[in-house]
Amino acid sequence: MHLDIKMMKKIAIIACLLVSSIYMWAEYTIIPLLPDSGVVLPQDTIQELIPEPIVRPNLLDSMHGVEVVQDTAMAIVLESVMFGKRELVEIDGFRVQVYSSNQQQKAKTEALNLESSLKNKVNQTIYVVYLPPFWKVRVGDFRTYEEAREYKKQFVQLFPNLLGDTYIVRDKVKVMQ
Repeated sequence: MHLDIKMMKKIAIIACLLVSSIYMWAEYTIIPLLPDSGVVLPQDTIQELIPEPIVRPNLLDSMHGVEVVQDTAMAIVLESVMFGKRELVEIDGFRVQVYSSNQQQKAKTEALNLESSLKNKVNQTIYVVYLPPFWKVRVGDFRTYEEAREYKKQFVQLFPNLLGDTYIVRDKVKVMQ
């Protein structure tokens, strides 16, 4: 089936309206699902913790040349709509820890700076966690050790300077089920 330009524009407008309306809904339903780091944050800080948009170039294969840029929270909502009623659940799993320090004078700043520098470079959720007396930066929500190991290999190839600080750790992770 060949789509003309007018039809493609109509489809794009409808998709934008759908995405923006779902995004507004998600803003009120996804924020309470953010991981609990043990630190109570003001509402305006929560917005800073939401991951940057991710690019999904092959989402609309039938419309060549269309690239979809979407927020991670939006990806969760769209996935649940597209693949039936699914929910975000917390399970025992694994994350890749890329930083840990108990030097109170600088650990928090270093953890937040690392999160900022990784934000646009990794395709996983980044968690800054304070577990007294340690500040930690962890990446991803992996069901299995093998998934985490595979991601760790890719991560240290991109960031070889973090190799010595990068470990796979057990954690409660949030996954769609």
